[in-house]
Amino acid sequence: MGYWDAFPKHRLLADVSLWSADLSRLAGEIERVDEWADLWHFDVADAHFVPGLLFFPDLVASVRGLTRRPFTVHLMTANPLPLIDEFARAGADLVLVHCENGPVAAEALRCMAERRLGRGLALGLDCPLELLEPYLQDIDMVLLMGTPLGAKGQPLSPLAVPRVRRLRTMLRERGLDGRVLIEADGGIRVTTVPELRQAGADVIVPGSLVFKSGNLQETMSWIRSF
Repeated sequence: MGYWDAFPKHRLLADVSLWSADLSRLAGEIERVDEWADLWHFDVADAHFVPGLLFFPDLVASVRGLTRRPFTVHLMTANPLPLIDEFARAGADLVLVHCENGPVAAEALRCMAERRLGRGLALGLDCPLELLEPYLQDIDMVLLMGTPLGAKGQPLSPLAVPRVRRLRTMLRERGLDGRVLIEADGGIRVTTVPELRQAGADVIVPGSLVFKSGNLQETMSWIRSF
């Protein structure tokens, strides 16, 4: 049984980013959106790999009991290996490590497998898709950034949609359609969701599109229509 077998196959999945939630009332934000989220997305930043500091294991653990939805942890960190175990204990279900971390990626995937986590790799905009080649048979998700790493509220790069389309072709050629999902992160707007989906994205990471929606049910129903 593959990691994604329990998820809907016919529509776009929403991995809702808590970076865009009202952090002063995080529990309430999760409760408000939970019925519409397929997964919850936690960005982790260490002020080295990317600017700024973001979510930590104790915070993930503190909200784990509020929802049964899977937790995706995106490690934008210079040294991801020790964090995999910490976030696994905190309640992560799938972890994403950046290919930019170099040879560490292979060891990171082994750590995820040992802890029975979903295994993911992420790539920044300037990171060649070819770096995925050695790992495609061993992962569950590829996250493609559509904006610069660590930058919030940026428009979708012109590079993003062609990269999703090219990765979709790579997966089809290797018989991995449906087994390795493509996640688009950054620049998720009303105008960009349709083109990302058409290019081959299986999952998006909506943030402000969800939390600043004037009609949450309408917005989430629209996302689910793709």
